[in-house]
Amino acid sequence: MSQPNLRVRRTRTLLRQALVELIEERGFDRVTVGELTARAMVSRAAFYRHYRDKYHLVEQIFDEAMAEMTAGHEGDTRSSGRRWADFLAHIDAYHRLYGALLGRKGSAWFSGRMRSALAAMSSEHLPDRDADALVPSVISAMFVQSIVWWLEHDRPCPPDELAVQSSRLIRAVIETTAGPPDS
Repeated sequence: MSQPNLRVRRTRTLLRQALVELIEERGFDRVTVGELTARAMVSRAAFYRHYRDKYHLVEQIFDEAMAEMTAGHEGDTRSSGRRWADFLAHIDAYHRLYGALLGRKGSAWFSGRMRSALAAMSSEHLPDRDADALVPSVISAMFVQSIVWWLEHDRPCPPDELAVQSSRLIRAVIETTAGPPDS
């Protein structure tokens, strides 16, 4: 796949920066495309060449990160723990965006979207009896809450350390549910 040209990358960068600023100021739900394009100093036409709406802009950023984390192509020898750490490194690189989206002025829509994507990813790694149950939902909520805590506390540890800590908690949930059913 070819890299987008310089103008496209510049437009996307400006729109992402403007989105963060506006979410921090007004909250995601109150941000309009007009405000976004004015703040980014790009035309509405340029915005709509790349995105359907503000949700599509956010989805594209998140989908890029999820695609990188779940890349199952040949040659990707990363463990699931390494992929989680790499995803957290992405969150770290875009911490203002994720902090804005998941913070008090953020978006319940985005938080739900993130939990849903992480639940789907988690269910692929669970025994069949747990894949359609409560476990993926609990795991995804733990993943998201780990990220929220980390961002709210100004990222007090590196992404790799958070990955190890949150993975231990999630492993405990999986191990607890893997035992025989209680009578």
